[in-house]
Amino acid sequence: MIPANIEVNLDKQAIRQYIEKRLDEEIRNTLWLIDLDKMTELTCMSKRWLEDVIVCDMRMRAIEMKKSRKRWWPYRQAFEVITEIMSEW
Repeated sequence: MIPANIEVNLDKQAIRQYIEKRLDEEIRNTLWLIDLDKMTELTCMSKRWLEDVIVCDMRMRAIEMKKSRKRWWPYRQAFEVITEIMSEW
């Protein structure tokens, strides 16, 4: 029997990025509410632009929750509304 040599080259950076990407996807699936900061991060849009174009839309205001000048939106509904708004451009 011939001994088998198996070499596996692992790119630690690529593995780390893949794991972080998968974790981010799982976290998004479990988000309940988002604020403007998280919305900025998820959409890669500036706060000012989101305020001027997305958040001022009546559909976003309809799902907005407020307490002591803090605002939140249900994640799934906000995602759907943002998609609708963007499809109208």
